[in-house]
Amino acid sequence: MYLYQNEFVPKDQVHISPDDRGYYFGDGVYEVFRVYNGNLFEAEGHYARLEKSARDVRIPLPYSIEHLDELLRKLIQLNELTDGTVYMQITRGAALRSHPFPNQEEPVLMAYCTEMARPLQSMKQGITAVTMDDIRWLRCDLKTLNLLPNVMAKQHALDQGAHEVILHRNGTVTECSASNIMIVTNGELRTHPANHLILHGITRAVVLKLARELNISVKEEPYTLEDLQTADEVFITGTTTEITPITSINKEPVGQGTPGTITEKLQTAFEGLVSRC
Repeated sequence: MYLYQNEFVPKDQVHISPDDRGYYFGDGVYEVFRVYNGNLFEAEGHYARLEKSARDVRIPLPYSIEHLDELLRKLIQLNELTDGTVYMQITRGAALRSHPFPNQEEPVLMAYCTEMARPLQSMKQGITAVTMDDIRWLRCDLKTLNLLPNVMAKQHALDQGAHEVILHRNGTVTECSASNIMIVTNGELRTHPANHLILHGITRAVVLKLARELNISVKEEPYTLEDLQTADEVFITGTTTEITPITSINKEPVGQGTPGTITEKLQTAFEGLVSRC
């Protein structure tokens, strides 16, 4: 079952208009929620980010957060989803193709569930990455439908035989195509500050909180490609990737070429949160 506007319908009854601004402008926002044991994980953080994205691109939410939460939880029940994701998007609505906002807009809500196993093998063994220039726009903190640059970046990594791409602006590391990135050097955790250059990841925030609880030194400040290349540990964080180590970058090993001890400590702490869902 899909959620379309305020109703639960089969997929073949979801009819998005060709005039929908999300279709021809990417004029919309979205969220991807992780579901563990049938429960939304860190729902409050996702809703707060949804509200910010919608407010900053000036799309009025069609329903209150409380009602959206009721709808998503009902959607999970109807689909009997235990472990997976819920994807939800809200576009500005349908109107004749013209750049200015329509005078009377009716936002369109759509959501669906996907079964998805946890990436346990990648989390244990690690993945590979390559670097490339970050040439996206300057509001990466907004979770909008305009993801073609991220799609192109991800494909670049796959074309190089890697799993993920690490983006940088003039040598300053920002994030990855679909995840945030952190490094560990001499026991200290570093990650780019949550400003307009990166998405304010929900898992990112959880990991930083766990690190501080574990008395791991944390610095949210810019760092360079050189810092990345000389780091003892590197890992990504994300809703679907959780905490996944990167063991090689541009075909060069990270540290010993295996997941590091700080990464594993954070994975264990994160596992405790998941088990309580």
